[in-house]
Amino acid sequence: MMIRSRIAGCGSYLPERAVSNVELAERVETSDDWIVQRTGIRSRHLAADGELTSDLAVHAARAALEHAGVDAGSIDCLILATTTPDNTFPSTATKVQAALGMTRGFAMDVQAVCAGFIYALSVADNFIRNGQARRALVIGAETFSRILDWEDRTTCVLFGDGAGAVVLEAVENEGTSADAGVLSTHLHSDGRFYDLLYVNGGPSSTGTVGHVRMHGQEIFRHAVTKLSEVVDEALTANGLTPADIDWLVPHQANRRIIDGIGRKLKLAADKVVLTVDRHGNTSAASIPLALAEAVADGRIRRGDLVLMEAIGGGLTWGAALIRW
Repeated sequence: MMIRSRIAGCGSYLPERAVSNVELAERVETSDDWIVQRTGIRSRHLAADGELTSDLAVHAARAALEHAGVDAGSIDCLILATTTPDNTFPSTATKVQAALGMTRGFAMDVQAVCAGFIYALSVADNFIRNGQARRALVIGAETFSRILDWEDRTTCVLFGDGAGAVVLEAVENEGTSADAGVLSTHLHSDGRFYDLLYVNGGPSSTGTVGHVRMHGQEIFRHAVTKLSEVVDEALTANGLTPADIDWLVPHQANRRIIDGIGRKLKLAADKVVLTVDRHGNTSAASIPLALAEAVADGRIRRGDLVLMEAIGGGLTWGAALIRW
């Protein structure tokens, strides 16, 4: 027998305000057609004034805890993936910990931009596998609207705000690919491509927050190659093939990238969970937001094999295979 981490519950939260492409076209030189054709995005949610990343994270975390039927007092570790923390320090995770009433265990942030949720899931999964935690809360939360240059039409139309969360708990099973739980996670980074997607500011460099800067075509090229490779890596590690996959829950950055990975895996379009049209790119929040939606509406069921993958600034990328 071996210990694995199983997802016991999911939760999500989107700010109330939804902003359409048409509304954005009144602000920058763009159009609904231009945005949809290149990205698949039709609208996104933006946090209200005074609504912080920690606020979004707390909403999603409470929903996940309720779905799992557990309380915050039973959580051993809280891992929050975010690129938009409330403060430079301390970690936003500790703020969420306090708001949830979690007074034991530990909490920390993970920063891997759009790949952040995969990284955070891997960290929590390893704590559970090693016996350092029995139950973990993993959150992806972002207020990306706070770091956008609203005069740069190539970036400001892409991103949105939101949060998603999962509760992981330790289970014992035989450890085969048919048993429930996180089968494996696979993480990568390559700092040589640091300047392809970054924020031009920070406490150490400029003392300012800065704005998102992106070389979109280069990111697209790397995304297709690196995500294909890490998906193959995950399947090979578990002795599985694309035909075994029931659901693809990808990072929701660009419809063309998502469609490309789906075609490579020969997955039917209705086996790919898509929220990019309504959420935009919510960075570390995008995968748990999409996952929570597919679980809530009954698409993902116990026994299904779920593949998650993401790529973000750094460059960072990764994949996770989960037997639901």
